[in-house]
Amino acid sequence: MAAPKGSGGKGRRRLAGRGPTPRAEDRVWHKAHKARQERPAHQGGRGGTARPGGRRTGSDWVVGRNPVLEALQSGLPVRRAFVAEGAERDDRLREIFKYAAGHSLTLLQVPRTELDRLTGGAVHQGVAVQLAEFQYADLADAMAAALGRDDDHGLLVACDGVTDPHNLGAIVRSAAAFGADAVVIPERRSASMTAAGWKSSAGAAARIPVVRVKNLSRALEQLTGAGFLVAGLAGEGDADVAGLPGAEGPLVLVVGSEGRGLSRLVRERCDALVSVPVTNRVESLNASVATAIALYEVSRRRG
Repeated sequence: MAAPKGSGGKGRRRLAGRGPTPRAEDRVWHKAHKARQERPAHQGGRGGTARPGGRRTGSDWVVGRNPVLEALQSGLPVRRAFVAEGAERDDRLREIFKYAAGHSLTLLQVPRTELDRLTGGAVHQGVAVQLAEFQYADLADAMAAALGRDDDHGLLVACDGVTDPHNLGAIVRSAAAFGADAVVIPERRSASMTAAGWKSSAGAAARIPVVRVKNLSRALEQLTGAGFLVAGLAGEGDADVAGLPGAEGPLVLVVGSEGRGLSRLVRERCDALVSVPVTNRVESLNASVATAIALYEVSRRRG
């Protein structure tokens, strides 16, 4: 009986240099990766440990030499960093190496084909970083921190359907700048804290808690029961935000989506609707701009 024919080592040569096969959930084009991002993550498990009471979301990628350098310099939380073998050195890549050396960040050298696989075929220019999974805070913790302030000026910002991550990041930045205790976003029909949101927040996302809730309307009901005044920003608001009664006490400022504004259910949960007065030359302000103005007026009222 003749011995079975083998490949003569051809298969081995084809596999050489590809490195370990990444897990399905780490391959950004794989359905397992998409499912992981869409479902609420549980605490603990592979890919890092969530802080007590928090939730996690899928990790995000930043690719390309300029974006990676900007991400590192902006302080985005990096989980893993990769550089392709034989990547051509230029000033940007040298700056990335310099930053990594100065911040004890390990750059994993992998074959270019492996980096193609990890980033789903994106134009990575030989370098990519995977951000750590964002750690969302718990609503109860945010409420306790806001109500526990000595000045009784607890302040939360809630986003109702803000789907642009750049707007969300800018809102987080303004919230931190004007002393808010947390930003609250819903799980559905909302931007999450991806690389774009991190970058737009200019690092503020590391300094202020971001809470993600299943149902924003119910969360606002809970906040009302805890003693917060809930004020919604709306163009047809009954009062100028600068004259909002009760702004000195615990307050939730709710901003609506970029297009349709506040949803009906959220609007019904508001104790007051306030507006940022503008001239008739424009119909409305960008969500993040309106939020920044409203937060400034609240901080001015509180002295």
